Amino acid sequence: MSPINIENVDVAIIGGGPSGLSAAIELRKQGIDKVVVIEREPEAGGIPRHCGHPPFGFWEYGRIYTGPDYAKRNVNEAKKAGVDIRVLHSVTRLGSHGQLDVVSPKGAMQIQAKRVLIATGARETPRSARLVGGDRPLGVINTGAFQSYVYLEHLKPFERPLIVGTELVSLSSVLSCRKAGIKPVAMIEANRRATARWPLSLFPRLCGVPMYFGAQLHEIHGTGRVEGASVKMADGSIREFECDGVLLTGRFTPESSLVRLSDLKLDLKSGGPVIDQYGRCSDPAYFAAGNLLRPIETAGWSYREGRKIASLIVRDIRGQLPAPGQSVEILCKGQLKLCVPQRLTLSPVEGMKNLQMRVNRATRGRLLITADGKELWSRTTSALPERRILVPIASLNVPKGVQQIEVDFVGE
Repeated sequence: MSPINIENVDVAIIGGGPSGLSAAIELRKQGIDKVVVIEREPEAGGIPRHCGHPPFGFWEYGRIYTGPDYAKRNVNEAKKAGVDIRVLHSVTRLGSHGQLDVVSPKGAMQIQAKRVLIATGARETPRSARLVGGDRPLGVINTGAFQSYVYLEHLKPFERPLIVGTELVSLSSVLSCRKAGIKPVAMIEANRRATARWPLSLFPRLCGVPMYFGAQLHEIHGTGRVEGASVKMADGSIREFECDGVLLTGRFTPESSLVRLSDLKLDLKSGGPVIDQYGRCSDPAYFAAGNLLRPIETAGWSYREGRKIASLIVRDIRGQLPAPGQSVEILCKGQLKLCVPQRLTLSPVEGMKNLQMRVNRATRGRLLITADGKELWSRTTSALPERRILVPIASLNVPKGVQQIEVDFVGE
């Protein structure tokens, strides 16, 4: 058996979505020679490829694109910058010190990179993980699959679906339904209010889609395909909806399979890798950016974050970042669902500007940050699930010698 070929590159980027492509462009702009984007799909561009509606790209390019056009612009900009984009390539293992096992239609190979950026994004929670009872008919899909049917395959998977969830991606699904001539029977949300911000949350009603809050999908019915669904309403009653599909939206989780199978440390709260404020993982050859870190942010946010982390990778290659071992753990407590980054390296070198936090449920109270029990920062505020909470890292003034930082949301 012939030995596997090993290719040496400067930076390998796993994932060709907004964060991965923007990072690749920035790396090339800053003089990094060999930048390779590894993308498992037939085309690069990420999730926006499936979103055939605006608005995308205003802050990046000064104009508004549909998702597919935005994805094409990102790919074209990367190619113009000299980025090597390899589609139908899958990373199967993250080895130590930046060694990657890769497979493609041409066979297996290894890539040895000075630095690796993991930008694999996030995915929606499927039915199997939502523990929904009932039959197993055709027509139960998530938003990604639905938009792929509509925009890439030009197919209609159903005519009158029940939409589950009220996140931004749920509103995107309503837009996609309108474009395809599909009329949802209703949209349901387990919480008492929509997850998407007002007034965006009014959009389904403006499109004629009834919305029900405090309502949970109980059972799905159908033999060959979906024929109906039972929903537990806010008052505890069970209501039957006649529908020919169920569209499960949101409840994103990081696409962290590679991290889980590697020696990199995983943050159990966010579901992504543990990083410091430079985007650096527990193996300093690896960095991470985009929705792998904390599901979920917009394409624009991911684009800007990828570009920022790329600039930090350049500084690291040039020896301008502090040593990775001298960092302090950030412990996330109370109603806080997650905090990113999970470690702070005590250094004047600026990295990510903010601690990014989310809460598990609607909460009002005191957001408190302490170092070894001493208060560093606090603010009385209110927060809702899936809404970002940002605290400037520069405002913390963490003293030297600190062993642990705690962030806590003390509810009223």
